[in-house]
Amino acid sequence: MNIMDIQAIMEYLPHRYPFLLIDGVKEMEVGKRIVGYKNVTINEPFFQGHFPKYPVMPGVLILEALAQAAGLLTFKSVGAPPSENTMLFYAGIDNARFRRQVMPGDVLTLQAEITANKRGIWKYAAKAFVGDEVAAEADLMCATREI
Repeated sequence: MNIMDIQAIMEYLPHRYPFLLIDGVKEMEVGKRIVGYKNVTINEPFFQGHFPKYPVMPGVLILEALAQAAGLLTFKSVGAPPSENTMLFYAGIDNARFRRQVMPGDVLTLQAEITANKRGIWKYAAKAFVGDEVAAEADLMCATREI
């Protein structure tokens, strides 16, 4: 059962097709952690050009999907969706590792846990899974900024 569907997600994230990379949220402890998911289908536009004979989801997009899950957690944790003048931007990616390929038909489970928050800088431990297998993991850092 989803605690956030795609309509609720779009209230908190500015991303839209083809760059909205999270389809639902299954679990969330506000201020702590989130578990979301992305249904990976052959219809994704990146599969047309990223190894078309062997479609693999690009690692950078797996990291982006994790950052979008972390962004949802951040805005839910501060208790309000972003304003028109507020954005959450990547500030760093450390210790990124890719452990398993993500293919069409996979359900990518996205987990992020807040590890620090100081003066608008948020840090997360993030992992993406396919089933019980870790597909990717990284320490992410994002910054809240006025635009």
